[in-house]
Amino acid sequence: MSFRYEIRLSGSGGQGLILMGKVLAEAAAIYEDRNATQSQSYGPEARGGASKSEVIISDEEIDFPKAGALDLLLAFTQEACDKYSVDLKPEGLLLVDSEFVSKLPPLARNVTSLPLQELARTRAGSPQMANILALGVIVELANFVSRESVESAIRARVPRGTEDRNLAAFRAGIDALKEVRR
Repeated sequence: MSFRYEIRLSGSGGQGLILMGKVLAEAAAIYEDRNATQSQSYGPEARGGASKSEVIISDEEIDFPKAGALDLLLAFTQEACDKYSVDLKPEGLLLVDSEFVSKLPPLARNVTSLPLQELARTRAGSPQMANILALGVIVELANFVSRESVESAIRARVPRGTEDRNLAAFRAGIDALKEVRR
């Protein structure tokens, strides 16, 4: 049986969703030798407008780069959750920032709700690290790509000089999910 995993990372412009998508796609394609696509869409506003990044990872060829049956949805905002949860598979995973998403879709079964920006502020030193912290939560939650592959992709993708800080945020996300699961 072939492997295919569809991810949508959604929220507002400026939250680092596109970087997250690129890191996940690179982790799968470069470090795990799978096929991966990454696409992005954002409103005309540079910051604050609707934004999403989609990643498809597969063992087979990917003939269309847009996600339509989501295995995982990250929603940083209520607007993103409302708009994109309709594409979530019944068994799909929904990760939301509990500070900004209070109304969950009625059919969502596998929901993880964490204060992602607050965790980034307290554990990684800045709410702007919420994207990389959420990446740690996602990798620990879904296990579709290895932690080591994502760490290698983070080192390759983030701005030079910020690698250690981003890796610390990624690991803080892993730790935060482990604490919640205890």
